[in-house]
Amino acid sequence: MALAPELLKILACPQCKGPVEPTPDQGWLLCRVCKLKYEVRDDIPVMLVEEAQPLDQ
Repeated sequence: MALAPELLKILACPQCKGPVEPTPDQGWLLCRVCKLKYEVRDDIPVMLVEEAQPLDQ
């Protein structure tokens, strides 16, 4: 199941409050400003800065 478009419209990076964008497989949400990626587990975005990973990983 893919993330709902309505959900993607309202999600924001918890660190900078900027927009996030899904990867093509929708396994991650990317914040280009903070250079962080947030994992999507079981179709639920984990929007915790503590669990975010750098974009280069």
